[in-house]
Amino acid sequence: MTRIRGKKPPLEPGLVPPPGALLEWRDSQHFDRWQDRPCVLCDKPTPMRSHAGEPVHKACAENWIAANPVEARLGRFASDTQPKNSQRATHA
Repeated sequence: MTRIRGKKPPLEPGLVPPPGALLEWRDSQHFDRWQDRPCVLCDKPTPMRSHAGEPVHKACAENWIAANPVEARLGRFASDTQPKNSQRATHA
């Protein structure tokens, strides 16, 4: 399989956090450095994007998950999948 230089693979969603938990959005594809768009939940401008490319503040998405726990299980907003080699130390 050949890979085109500079082209990242599509951003894959991970698990939906439980209501009240925080989303893990560490991938740079969640941030559009060129254009703010109205958040789909509060209508205020944001550079943040969901996995599906929806403009949404991370806090708005977390609040939506808490307010809509049943619908949230469908995965509209999800955390990033965890990379195999995490940069965080996991040992003492």
